[in-house]
Amino acid sequence: MLKSLSGLVKRISSITDLLAGVCFFSVMALVLANIILRNVFRMPILGTVELVGLLTVTGLGFALANCEMLGGNIAMDVLMEKLSWKTQKVFAVIMYSIALGFWAIVVWRVFVYADTSFVNGRVTSTISIPLSPFIFILGINVFFLCIVLVYKLIGYINDAHAEFNKTPFNVMEEK
Repeated sequence: MLKSLSGLVKRISSITDLLAGVCFFSVMALVLANIILRNVFRMPILGTVELVGLLTVTGLGFALANCEMLGGNIAMDVLMEKLSWKTQKVFAVIMYSIALGFWAIVVWRVFVYADTSFVNGRVTSTISIPLSPFIFILGINVFFLCIVLVYKLIGYINDAHAEFNKTPFNVMEEK
């Protein structure tokens, strides 16, 4: 089961990473086009600031899962390296459990906020783009982050379980 979960998590994180790249490329292309149109033709693209903001937030959301999958998020390596291998595994299980709980609450609240924004008809101020789809996409991306956290938590639990089930006899055999 862990192998099929691994494949699914890696596939999701690589797809979301590709979509993040598309968002950031779109930001770059939009800003460049706006600069050229503003300076050459005196016709700026209306709502560039709003579009850049929406695409940036969407791109950052898409990048979350892959960043966690690759271990690119903040870690306390200096402190962790000083601990024993067993303590590191236990600490990782605790931290990933806390992180999963926190991000699960964030997913729930983001979806509630997306629904509220949809019901209230929230739109951007200049070009009236509805905000709820972007908030909903962010919620999905944070949910994908939770999937990666579950995957990593299961891996650390398995590692910790294996580490604590070693007997002194088995430890001697491995050397």
